[in-house]
Amino acid sequence: MEALIAQGLEELGLTAQVPAQAPAQLAEYGRLLLEKNQVMNLTAIREEDGVARLHMLDCAALLRYADFQGKTLIDVGTGAGFPGLALKILVPSLKVTLLDALGKRVNWLNEVAQRLGLEGVEAIHARAEEQAQVKGFRDSFDFASARAVADLRLLSELCLPYVKVGGQFLAMKSVESGPELEGAAHAVKFMGGRVRETVDYTIPGTDVTHRVVLVDKVAPTLKGYPRRWAKIQKEPL
Repeated sequence: MEALIAQGLEELGLTAQVPAQAPAQLAEYGRLLLEKNQVMNLTAIREEDGVARLHMLDCAALLRYADFQGKTLIDVGTGAGFPGLALKILVPSLKVTLLDALGKRVNWLNEVAQRLGLEGVEAIHARAEEQAQVKGFRDSFDFASARAVADLRLLSELCLPYVKVGGQFLAMKSVESGPELEGAAHAVKFMGGRVRETVDYTIPGTDVTHRVVLVDKVAPTLKGYPRRWAKIQKEPL
């Protein structure tokens, strides 16, 4: 995995800006993921090549579109830690909060961070719509990220409240997400966001193309949002 990741980072033009130990750390993260995946459902990808490319390099591609140096990021619905934990390895100065509603995943993520010797990373067991009301979280982060978690209308309400004005929400989506993006226009604006651009990229070593939607936070999120999850689902913005 380490060689595949190193080669992919080179193809992405990122070798010079990431730490020398990043490929080895990402590979170790991948091995820990596959090991834990035997007893806990963390990923549908079960081969080392797939983990290296479709997880690690997919997340690494974000470095081409945002400057994470010295910033703060909250990864909402982080699952197995993507993209948040991978970005932390690639950008050690990035302070990362990993948010997930499943306690067992959170415990494992904290263990992985400890095993890899990472500082400035914390995994929190909480629901996104509830944690966004907590002081120190709302309007507090330079970046919020989400990777294939939910429809963009719902994601906008869950993620944008965390982002400070001047910050950015990064939504990792499929290239078929055009209609979804159009449908989310009201939700994005209502939550204080404005779509800057969408960028499609091909993952090195594959013919897989993914999309990142870059949403600038241009105004504070209105009080009372995000709503309760049942309400968000029943009546999307």
